[in-house]
Amino acid sequence: MLTQEHEQIGQSLRRFVDREINPHIEEWERAGAFPAHELFAKMGAAGFLGINKPTSCGGLGLDYSFQAVMIEALGYADCGSVPMAIGVHTDMATPALARHGSDELKRDFLAPAIAGTAVACLGVSETGAGSDVAAIRTTAKRDGGDYVINGGKMWITNGAQADWMCLLANTGEGPRHRNKSLICLPMKTRGVTVARTLDKLGMRASDTAEIYFDDVRVPRRYLIGDEGMGFTYQMQQFQEERLWVALQALIHMERAIDKTIAYTRERKAFGRSVLDNQVVHFRLAELLTEIELLRSLSWRAVDMIVRGENATRLCSMAKLKAGRLLREVSDGCLQYWGGMGFMWDNPISRMYRDSRLDSIGGGADEVMLTIICKMMGTLPGAAQPAPTEINPKAAE
Repeated sequence: MLTQEHEQIGQSLRRFVDREINPHIEEWERAGAFPAHELFAKMGAAGFLGINKPTSCGGLGLDYSFQAVMIEALGYADCGSVPMAIGVHTDMATPALARHGSDELKRDFLAPAIAGTAVACLGVSETGAGSDVAAIRTTAKRDGGDYVINGGKMWITNGAQADWMCLLANTGEGPRHRNKSLICLPMKTRGVTVARTLDKLGMRASDTAEIYFDDVRVPRRYLIGDEGMGFTYQMQQFQEERLWVALQALIHMERAIDKTIAYTRERKAFGRSVLDNQVVHFRLAELLTEIELLRSLSWRAVDMIVRGENATRLCSMAKLKAGRLLREVSDGCLQYWGGMGFMWDNPISRMYRDSRLDSIGGGADEVMLTIICKMMGTLPGAAQPAPTEINPKAAE
């Protein structure tokens, strides 16, 4: 599947990460945020924010396999938080807009996101609606030619710096899977309040916010696609988000193992290097094998997306496996670093903290298992896949 052009994109992004991200990680971790507008402007100028987005909006118009190469290459970053913030912008807040938005919306919101002149965030989760997306309570009620939005969103990555939000809100009173819509919401609109930024266990360099909406008025033309289709559109976006988690983890985990090999080769205990112990080098070999298996699973899903097939099952499996394997790799490697692994500024310690989110965000492990079981027909009344669990390209 991969060509020299794919390789060039991956190498180019790796150089960008080494030059523009890694030298600043420690500073951004301490600050609790990174300068998103500054970094995204550089990424947009280099073409990294619209690889698989339409050329009419400034994107490169390439297929998803090229985006997947970029996602993998973000694993060269020395933290999880900055890649996550980039992923929210490119693979979580903008796919539905690129796929279903009007030409006017794409011009006003997608084109600036691709150029890096505007930062995007995704507004789905609420304090009472994380894994159960259909339980959101935020409303957007019609009032003439406008929507009036009330409610709030929680755990919003990029929320404190974002220029606009891809907002999921209830726009009707019907069944909860058919009464929701996605709306482009400018964050400087009157009534939008960033209540606070959140103090997190990991992903420290990414600003994460709690946001309130108090009679926020936006034009109804800011609706993405059709009213009432928001849940379906968001389920489509989730597939890209979940596969993003798996792809981004691959190089990140491989680098953790490489660092652990280097450290344990030099670290001495009982007269020999820690790496010389069979239990250590065998375990690292097992973990590396698991990473390669995840890579194969993830790229099978990429191939299905490129061919327009339903990749929901494999995306869910890849997300489930990635979250668990990240925890396993970070915990196993930290153990072999001994006391040094328990230090706050150790790279493995940071990975240990950052990686815990991946079994929670974007659909918890239990949600992934539920989706897989639905598609297996092993849950009562779920012999067939849910109608919203479809491939984005196939839905066009």
